[in-house]
Order: sequence, then structure tokens, then C-alpha cells
Amino acid sequence: MLSNHLHNGIEGPKLAWSRLPNSEDGEPDTVGLIKKSDKSSIESLDYEVIENHAYWDEQAQRGKLYVGYYVMVKWFFALLIGIGTGLAAVFINLSVENFAGWKFALTFAIIQKSYVAGFLVYILINLVLVFSSVYIVTQFAPAAAGSGIPEIKGYLNGVDMPGILLFRTLIGKIFGSIGSVGGGLALGKEGPLVHTGACIASLLGQGGSSKYHLRSRWLQIFNSDRDRRDLVTCGCAAGVSAAFRAPVGGVLFALEEVTSWWKSQLMWRVFFTSAIVAVVVRTAMGWCKSGKCGHFGSGGFIIWDISDGQEDYSFEEFLPMAVIGVIGGLLGALFNQLTFYIAYWRRNYLHKNGNRVKIIEACLISLITSIISFGLPLLRKCSPCPEADPDSGIECPRPPGMYGNYVNFYCSKDKEYNDLATIFFNTQDDAIRNLFSAKTIHEYSAQSLLTFLVMFYSLAVVTFGTAVPAGQFVPGIMIGSTYGRLVGMFVVKVYNKKLNIEEGTYALLGAASFLGGSMRMTVSLCVIMVEITNNLKLLPLIMLVLLISKAVGDAFNEGLYEEQARLRSIPLLESRPKYQMRKMTAKEASGKRVISFPRVVKVADVVSILRSNNHNGFPVIDHARNGETLVIGLMLRSHLLVLLQSKVDFQHSPLPCDPRESRSIRHTISEFVKPASSKGLSIHDVHLSSDDLEMYIDLAPFLNPSPYIVPEDMSLTKVYNLFRQLGLRHIFVVPRPSRVIGLITRKDLLIEENEDSASMELQSTSVRMQLGSDGDL
Repeated sequence: MLSNHLHNGIEGPKLAWSRLPNSEDGEPDTVGLIKKSDKSSIESLDYEVIENHAYWDEQAQRGKLYVGYYVMVKWFFALLIGIGTGLAAVFINLSVENFAGWKFALTFAIIQKSYVAGFLVYILINLVLVFSSVYIVTQFAPAAAGSGIPEIKGYLNGVDMPGILLFRTLIGKIFGSIGSVGGGLALGKEGPLVHTGACIASLLGQGGSSKYHLRSRWLQIFNSDRDRRDLVTCGCAAGVSAAFRAPVGGVLFALEEVTSWWKSQLMWRVFFTSAIVAVVVRTAMGWCKSGKCGHFGSGGFIIWDISDGQEDYSFEEFLPMAVIGVIGGLLGALFNQLTFYIAYWRRNYLHKNGNRVKIIEACLISLITSIISFGLPLLRKCSPCPEADPDSGIECPRPPGMYGNYVNFYCSKDKEYNDLATIFFNTQDDAIRNLFSAKTIHEYSAQSLLTFLVMFYSLAVVTFGTAVPAGQFVPGIMIGSTYGRLVGMFVVKVYNKKLNIEEGTYALLGAASFLGGSMRMTVSLCVIMVEITNNLKLLPLIMLVLLISKAVGDAFNEGLYEEQARLRSIPLLESRPKYQMRKMTAKEASGKRVISFPRVVKVADVVSILRSNNHNGFPVIDHARNGETLVIGLMLRSHLLVLLQSKVDFQHSPLPCDPRESRSIRHTISEFVKPASSKGLSIHDVHLSSDDLEMYIDLAPFLNPSPYIVPEDMSLTKVYNLFRQLGLRHIFVVPRPSRVIGLITRKDLLIEENEDSASMELQSTSVRMQLGSDGDL
């Protein structure tokens, strides 16, 4: 992958640059490749505030009371997002745990009488659950496939893909996750929960779903892409917080991994949303302690409590811990590359044959997974139970159908257990708890751990990319904890019990290293691992392995979500521009011909231009009295379509309207906003008569009079940073200005807010006088 980046040279930056402003040039087809099309599938979002006449008229009508109401509704929505995401996570967890519990209890009960009958029942239950998941996705909600994190990351980066935030996607994500995870596939439910939280936030932001008549006009206050972006960010943090019961980790995940734009006010609301999720989940856990949740049991806010594990560590252990970091980086990078190649082949060859092939593929993988998980433990001999530690609270063997260590799977004696079945015949959460467990040094053999590592790694690679909701957090923890425990076993033998070493500690470090090597997260992942294990003492060690694994993985390829975004042709703007952009200028990147409008344009000309190209932004040109050409603003395609459809702004005269006459009162800002997760109006939806085509439109009241502008010789690196940090969709490239009319420094922006404009101006003047002696800031 590194050689590919170097080989692409300048073409890579040009492609990344060109896709956002003019992403309409192509759309991803069913196999994930860009193809030419008349209709766009991927569009950019308009995060910029368009300060046209309609905007200023609406701002003038709003007083401080409305501003307070607006802020209050934002916090109320943050509360609703937290409650909704928390309830969705509780429902998914209860369903998965109960389906898995019934499956294991029934299977173990039948095994006592007939192994073949138990085998068939186990396969059938998994097959039914997986079939339900893939059927929901393929027939009802195609956008619910996968984890959804690359799509949500693209949305918060400024790229909108239709269908990813719809109500049916939310339903498909919830019930599809229950089927795929409950069916025993090598997938997790944590990634889909992030997408679930984002869908809930988006639906609240648009007041509900109009298609399913679940809409309230009282909630339709956030119509702009800018406000929806903030709500979706809260939803992402809520999803992680609910998935791992890690509220602080959810906030940091949203900050580090998915968002491209951040502000302090948003931080407060995201933090509040995550706190609400924690309260909802903890309340549900407390309710489950009474035994009303079936196989879910008593539950707990800490998923894998290892606070009673290894209390301290020595310098001798740093070397094997560093080795774990290197292994995690290598296996994580290999995982990303293999999943990319297999998903590429699957999209370009296998899935081209329709939904039936997707269903058959998922069912076939379910069948293979069931055979492996049921058949491999038979190859291992049962081991006698170790001497019980009265303080450990661990029972050997465990009762059939119950969760815990030491599974008695087809063992001839009562006091024996099958160590490989201990991992396979558990939900993923309980299997990880077994791998993390302390005071169980002799529970697993190296052969069993190595067998499980190879098989589960292969299954995770093959399964990721099927047409079911799929996350990779928990499978990654499973893989990492397996080889981490292997290294721990080796360290115990080397030091011959001279040190107080727990294999579960190394399993935790292995899990962190694989996630760091695959997903390339550091701060958020570190906090999540601490929150879900309740062991702050291991924080320095987790930081060490994360840094090593990320550095090793970055030497080979990009992170998992970046690779999947590239496969789906999502034009992400990463935080750091390419090195080649330093040698490029803004003029070189904007080499395409610009299509502009005059201030007063004929309707027929507008229709012709909109039909002939797919551009979303058009400069508007006017002429001064001396004949000089002036660029007076930027007109969006969506705004033009609204004007064409309404027809109320058509005029017979080709002359500009009187600037003192308010033309914008005929429209509100909400009329110009594109519906969430929808293409909005199309030129094909506008029907005009021959008389209408002969009319004119004055674009001045509706354009953006203050678009962002850069000089033509500005380096592309600076343009890239400006474009990404401000969340822009268009930026004008202009010649070098001929003169300077003013200069703004920091002191010009230090204006204290006051009641009247006169006192505000005096405050500004006093600030200038105080800072004037210090020069410009």
C-alpha cells in the first residue's frame, strides 16, 4: 500500500480534491466502483452558512428568546439521542444474549442424548438467525450492511450517501445485528451500534420519517446540514458509549475517529449524550439483576472486570509487551489488507449476481462457522479440572448451558472440561471474559489457543463484507486476546513464576494491540479498554502497545475504516494533506472549466445548464458601471431548483430588481435545505411551460455573497487545510488581488457583546487603544 501511495503521485491528491466539490461526476455502482452516470449517488454536504437576503431577514426576525429556545432544543435532542441509543443497545444486547443462551442450552441438552441431533439443531438455529439478518438487509435495508462507520465518517467529513440515515436503515441495523451476532458469525454488534446512534440522531434532527408517517413539526428545527452534523456526532458518541458502556471513550471516539470538525459547545453536548447513555444502560443493568432478563443474567456496567488480576509489572516484562505490540501491528495490517482484497473481489464479481447470491453466501459462511465451532472441540481431549481456588468463584466444570469458564463439552468424566469449547461455546463477550480471566493459568493449552486464533482470524476475514450488519471491535478483541494469552503463557514459563504474572493481563494487551494495528486508534481506544476492564494500573502498558502497533501498522497500509471507505469510493479528506500537495497550487487543482451565471439570467439558460452538467455551485457574475467584471457570489444548484419549481421569482424584465425591494420574504431558509439522506429536487422534477422558459430570474437575493476565496498561487496544502477545517463544499480560486482595503488582526476580533451597537463600537475602540502599544497581534 505504501508503494501505491508513492506511485499515485500527484494524481491521488487531484482525485481526492476533485471528488468533493464535483462528486456528481460519478457514483458507486453495486460493486463499489466509480462509474459515470447521469444521477449522482454521492454528494457533498453544505456545512457553510449562506448569508443571503433570506438568511438576514430570518435572523432579523429572531430575538434572544428564539436563540435561547434554539439552544434548549439542542440539549433536549442530546437527551433524546442518549435515551434512544441506550434503549436500542439494551434491546440488542438482551436479544443477542437470550438467543445465544437458548441456543447453547438447547444444544447442550440434546448433546446428552445424541451428538448428531445436537449438531443439526445448532446448525439450524444459527442458519435461521443469519438468514433473517441477511434477508432484512438485502430486501429491506441495503445500507444497513457492514459496520456503517466508514459511511458515518464520510458523512461527518462532508460526504452524503443516500440511504445511510433512513428509518429503514435503523430498523435493519438493529434486527440485522441481532441475527448476525446471535447466529454465531465472527462479527460484532459494536460498530453497527455507532451507525444506529447516528440514525437515531438524524431522524430526530429532521423530525422523524415522512415516508412512514412518523414525523412531528415541533421537532423540525434543525434543517441545515451543519446542525445535522452536530446531532450525528452526538449519535456516534452515544453508540460507542452504549456498545462498550464507556461514556468517556465514546466522546473521545467521536473526536478522534469520525469527526473532521469540532468545537467546544459540541463537546459539552456529546459529553452530556454519553452520560445519558450511561444512565440508561446502568438502569437497565440494575433491572436485570432481578433475573427478569432471561439468559442475560445480572449484567454489569464493566464488561470485563479484571481489577483482581495482575497488580504490578516489572521492567523484564516490557520486552514481551513490546513484542505483543509488534504482533498486533502486523496482524492488524494483514487483516486490513486481506479484508480489502476479499471485499473487492466480492463486490466486483460475487455480489454482481444479485441478492440471492448474497443470501446464499451468508448462509454458507454460517454453515462453515457452525461446523468449525462444533467440530474443532472434538479434536481436543478433555482436561481434568484444576484445583479450585476458593477465592476465585470459578466453578469447574460449569453447568451445561451456563456462562463461564471450563465448559464440559462431550467429556466422558464429570470433572473434566474442553478448553477449546470454552471459547467456541460462549457468546463473544463471555469468551473474552474467559480469556481475560485471572487465576486461571492452566485453563488453556497453547495448541487450543493457536487453533482458535487461526480459525477465528480466517473466519473474521471471510465474514467481514457479507451483506449483514458487522462490526470488528469485539472480533478484534477476540483475536488479540488469544495471541496475547499465548505470549503470556510463554512469559510465565520463561520467568518460571519468579514474577506475579497473569495471562489475562497479556490477553488484554493483545486485544489492545490488534485493535490499534487494525483500526489505528490510540487515545479513544486506550480509554475504552480501561473503562471496560476497570483496571487503571494497566494504562501505561496499554498506551505502549497501542503506540507500537499503530506505528507498525501505518508502515504497511491505512486503518480499517479508511481502507473500507476507499473500497466504497467515499472521498474522505484525511486530517493530513498529501506530501505532493506542497508542490501544487490552487490554480493547478482547479483546472476544470468554470460555468457561471449572470446576475439576471434567463430561465431557459438555467434549465439548459443544469441539464448539461452536474455541478453543484455556480459563480454569479455582474458588471460594474465602468464595465469591470465582478464576481458577486456563489449560487447553489439546490437553490436554483427551488426557484425554478416555485416560479414566484420569475420576472419579465431582464433588468436587476430594486435592491431596496425585499425579494427574499417569499422564501424561508428551510425551503432551500435538502432533505436528510435524500437527493432532494432534481432538474427532471421541475416542469416548466414555454412561457416560463422565456422569463428571467434575478439571482442576487438568493446567492451566497461571501464565499471563501483563495489566491490562485496559494499552495494546495493550505487550501486543503482550509477546505477541511471549515467543512467547505466550494472555494473560489481568484487572481492575485490588486490592492488591499484593510487588515484584520486578533485585536480587531476582540469585541465585547453589548446591548446597543454604539457601546459595542466603543468597547472595540477601547480594546484597540489598550492593545495599540503592543502592535498587531
